[in-house]
Amino acid sequence: MKPNRISLVVVVLAVLWLGVFPGWGANKEMIQLQTQVQQLQEQMTAMQRSFDERMGVMKNLVEQDTDAVNKVAAAIGTLQTTLATNMEKQQGDQGAKLDQLSGQIQALNDTMDEIKVRLAKVTKQLEDMQSAQQSMQANQASQQAQQQAQAQAPPPDVLYNNALRDYNGGKNDLATQEFSDYIKFYPNTDLAGNSYFYLGELQYRQGNYEQAVQSYDQVLQNFPSGTKAASAQLKKGLALIELKKQEDGVTELRHVIQRYPHSPEALQAKENLHKLGVPAATTKKK
Repeated sequence: MKPNRISLVVVVLAVLWLGVFPGWGANKEMIQLQTQVQQLQEQMTAMQRSFDERMGVMKNLVEQDTDAVNKVAAAIGTLQTTLATNMEKQQGDQGAKLDQLSGQIQALNDTMDEIKVRLAKVTKQLEDMQSAQQSMQANQASQQAQQQAQAQAPPPDVLYNNALRDYNGGKNDLATQEFSDYIKFYPNTDLAGNSYFYLGELQYRQGNYEQAVQSYDQVLQNFPSGTKAASAQLKKGLALIELKKQEDGVTELRHVIQRYPHSPEALQAKENLHKLGVPAATTKKK
């Protein structure tokens, strides 16, 4: 009986062994897993703690940076506002200064214009005075020269008689010079009108009808009551006819007849008009 009991005990122990050890193996694995999980959790917690710490630091830094950026932005805004205000103020000041300077420049320009106008007037006055002085000096010089020439010239009657003698003697060049000298030295005497007339006659002889007309005009304009006025107008009309200015010449001849109707010059004017086939008087239109 005893061996059977031992065998039974052995069997029971074997069963127990088989039942206990598999469970113990499973628990060991669970413990290991739990240990690993706990370790992982601790690692995760440490990592979370580290991450939170780092995030806290980063957040703090970000907040600090944000605050700094905000402060910088505010400072920039303040600086921009101040700068804009200063620029506006400076622009306003500069604008006012520029306006003031522009006004001063304009005033200076106006003053310069006035000075220029005054200077132009003064310059014109000086030029007029200088011109008058030069004219006066020229007149004085001319008068002095004339007086000196008159002092050296022959007496008026001697000079005129010599010129008339040479004229009648056919010495045309010499007579022309002497009549010209008489007019130069004694331009305001009655015989100066006669000298102009004889100069016109000499020019008429030479065929210088234009110059002759000018000399006759000198008699008519400056000595209209002289003894040679009628003759000068007659010869002027004939000179104009020679110049192919018949209408003007006829007008002069008719003036001779009208102004000096009983003079020998009037008879000569009528004869010349008759030769031209022109009436002595203008016909009135009906």
